[in-house]
Amino acid sequence: MFRTILFTFFLGIVLFTADYFSVGAYIHPEKWTILAFFFVVSLLQHRLMEQGFKENRERFVQFYLTTVVVRLLMCLVFVGVFLYFKVTSPNSFVVTFFAFYLFYTCFEIYGLYRNLRRDLE
Repeated sequence: MFRTILFTFFLGIVLFTADYFSVGAYIHPEKWTILAFFFVVSLLQHRLMEQGFKENRERFVQFYLTTVVVRLLMCLVFVGVFLYFKVTSPNSFVVTFFAFYLFYTCFEIYGLYRNLRRDLE
């Protein structure tokens, strides 16, 4: 969980400095809302996997896949709500959201790979 907080803090610093290097024009103004959403979803996913891992170690894959599906559905609802309420420049919003989705997914896969590699050794 600490790594998720650090990763989100790092992304927040990158977003904050992007405005000063005139790259912020390419990022949607709702970037902080998207970052907060992914932070909450990551914490929720971490807690659910931790709970499932504590109860039954053999069912870890099922808990992991369940949390992935729940995250995907939450992301679809989040984007759908913003697009339904006519967010400004929807293409930029979707691209920014997808970039954050990729960042958090890669971070999650890296963390999972690191944990599984440590368990195998």
